[in-house]
Amino acid sequence: MNIPEDPLDTYTTEQPNLLSENIDSMDALGIVKVMNQEDRKVALAVGEVLPQIAALIEDIVAGFRKGGRLIYIGAGTSGRLGVLDASECPPTFGTPLGMVQGLIAGGKEALTRSIENAEDREEDGIRDLQGIDFGDKDVLVGITASGQAPYVLAALSYARDLGAVTGAISCNRNSKTFQVAKHKIYLDVGPEIIAGSTRLKAGTAQKMVLNMLTTASMILLGKVYKNLMIDLTPVNRKLVERSYRLIQRVTGCSRETAQAAFEASGKKPKTAIVMVSAGVEREQAEFLLQQAGGNVRRAIALKASAQSL
Repeated sequence: MNIPEDPLDTYTTEQPNLLSENIDSMDALGIVKVMNQEDRKVALAVGEVLPQIAALIEDIVAGFRKGGRLIYIGAGTSGRLGVLDASECPPTFGTPLGMVQGLIAGGKEALTRSIENAEDREEDGIRDLQGIDFGDKDVLVGITASGQAPYVLAALSYARDLGAVTGAISCNRNSKTFQVAKHKIYLDVGPEIIAGSTRLKAGTAQKMVLNMLTTASMILLGKVYKNLMIDLTPVNRKLVERSYRLIQRVTGCSRETAQAAFEASGKKPKTAIVMVSAGVEREQAEFLLQQAGGNVRRAIALKASAQSL
């Protein structure tokens, strides 16, 4: 790509923070008070770009419905946040392992050890997308606080040229990712209390947006009923117990009925809820869910409307 670099001091994330300019002379309480005061600005900054976030979510959901995936790509803290958010989707929402993925400059080693020069390798961004067979049905979201990482920029350009939907999350007004992404999410959190330390406010803001992207997408896909995680994957004792409670809470049935439905459903809380609520066996519950696009409310309503005919 060979996009020319802007001077570092032009980046929003590199500006001095007057509130913290004497932070090295403060005691512990003084330091955390400044940090807390600055952190309060983060949610407000995210609130300023909710329409842009919602537009990206709509494209993510459309991509999922076509069989596409959501891919995060970033370097350093930004990359780790993407990997973290992606890794939480299977246990929380029962998604297939590849449905949401996070790519980080430097690969797995960079998850636990800083590999600062990895973000400078454009070819790695393209290679990592090719390595997962990234295609035009997929959605790529580039995460970079400054918005200048060549690894992310090259990947976004590659995805755009394939015809895929692209999004960029950055805390720098002049982010170069905004030049190549369809969805531009500028998080104006202001200068960090330690100049350039974007693991602080920038990282917090990015994580808040990633929470929104996956959570709202999964809700729209029917993986949440009311405000309950009905499509979780019960991979341990805690989640099995949570599954029983979910079935009981939604249907009002006894624990014994919930346990029996859970086992009969193939250990799928969502299916079990429809089984108990609609009074049907597993096969019919799965059919109702399929007809309802995975939405529990609509699946139960379909059975009720059929009975009223």
